[in-house]
Amino acid sequence: MRRLAAATAAVLLVATLAAAQQIWVGRGRDGFMGPRWPKAEDFDGRFMYCRVFFRGPGRGGGWRTDYPGADNNFSVRLAELTRIDVKFDANRQPHHVVVSLEDPLLFRCPMLFLVNHGSAFFSPAEAERLRAYLRKGGLLWVDDAWGSYAWARWTEQIGQVLPPGQFPIRDIPVTHPVMHTLYDVREIPQVPAISFWAGTGGETSERGADSAQVYFKGIQDANGRLMVVMTHNTDISDTWEREGERPREYFDLFSPRGYAIGVNIVLYAMTH
Repeated sequence: MRRLAAATAAVLLVATLAAAQQIWVGRGRDGFMGPRWPKAEDFDGRFMYCRVFFRGPGRGGGWRTDYPGADNNFSVRLAELTRIDVKFDANRQPHHVVVSLEDPLLFRCPMLFLVNHGSAFFSPAEAERLRAYLRKGGLLWVDDAWGSYAWARWTEQIGQVLPPGQFPIRDIPVTHPVMHTLYDVREIPQVPAISFWAGTGGETSERGADSAQVYFKGIQDANGRLMVVMTHNTDISDTWEREGERPREYFDLFSPRGYAIGVNIVLYAMTH
């Protein structure tokens, strides 16, 4: 893991020097940004980060968590660290979108990212559309929710999409191909929000004993393909969003591993 972190950090350092104007700090240079809804012409065969819009609690939370910095920065690094053709706008910023589960363009997204899954709520129509998307070959990755209450809320919501009797939630073992598609990931780290980490002197469990254990779980189809990937009691998205922020030790400790996990999951989704 030390070799992986050192190698990835070196790549990211060179990439940052070459394309520093593309990396946002926190919410980015424009401050709070409303959802950029997709248009049919956006989908031209290049990869776009598709964030799921869902109903949840107020400003700064719900679907907006880590938006748009995580979406932007991960897209930049995905283009630099792989050969995936990521879609960029004329100003060289990644073209990421926020998509409603009831939007027909949902099915044009290569995969879906949902952040703060503990606050997600799906209507019956949204659950039906998400089920169709996943059964047709899509993959959903959910990240950044903490504690037993949030987990219970999420399992209730995803259970409406994929009934647990037919599609049980299982641990993803270290031997699973998703852990080795490009980077050799040996564990899923517990990543706290940068504000929590800095304010507590380096603690990682945001809910104390109630979130001490990191969950890396998934739901498979009948052929063993992952349809849903879940990182719970950890905030992988913050390793992307906060890349350019201080203290820099946060980047050194978490970001190389966070990008490695993200790249692996995207490559798995694009090839399965």
